[in-house]
Amino acid sequence: MAGSDEATEGSEGGQGHQAYLRLVDEIRRGELMPGARLRETQLAERMGISRTPVREAIRTLEAEGLVTHLPRQGAVIRVLDRSEVMELYEMRAVLEGTAARMAARAASEIELDELASVNEELARFPDSATTYRLNRHFHAILLDAARNRYLIKASQALQKTLLILGPSTLTDPARAAEAVQEHGVLLDALRGRDGARAEAAMRAHIEAAHRARLRGFRLAERPLDEG
Repeated sequence: MAGSDEATEGSEGGQGHQAYLRLVDEIRRGELMPGARLRETQLAERMGISRTPVREAIRTLEAEGLVTHLPRQGAVIRVLDRSEVMELYEMRAVLEGTAARMAARAASEIELDELASVNEELARFPDSATTYRLNRHFHAILLDAARNRYLIKASQALQKTLLILGPSTLTDPARAAEAVQEHGVLLDALRGRDGARAEAAMRAHIEAAHRARLRGFRLAERPLDEG
């Protein structure tokens, strides 16, 4: 019986992780918007699992700052105000700018070639799902090339919070094309082993992403009769 209980607990633990991954993906794609309520019973029915792993997934999201509890509502996706969004992008510019400066010194030629290859793919495959994956891969390679585990950990935590903002700004083909060009400027600085220029290029890239995000907010808030 004890072995059966342990197997059940292990199965629910695995289901909890899968439920967590599914909810994170739904947040990223904008299917679960800020302010959306997370009702355990409904989520469990939709996922075809019990409430226990759903509750575990929600607790993990809460620990990561993606979910909060509100009186009379329960668990909801966090809503970020404009100042929080600005602070997130400012911190992202600091962390990834620092990573770019470190990578200019520490990146191997193989890593630089991989960055160039990913950016070329990004230019060739503009559909949103592929663009998101390739862009995440580009930034992950750069973080690894910085050779600083604490910087990587801090950046990954920040990226989790940014998921609340919904779909990537690179779903806009024009913004995706701009990002490819910005990556190219960064790559030139990295190949030149110019840390200051690499940091400036990355900061400019993040600031452009921030401006695109703000444009998206303004369009979403525009009344329908404005066109």
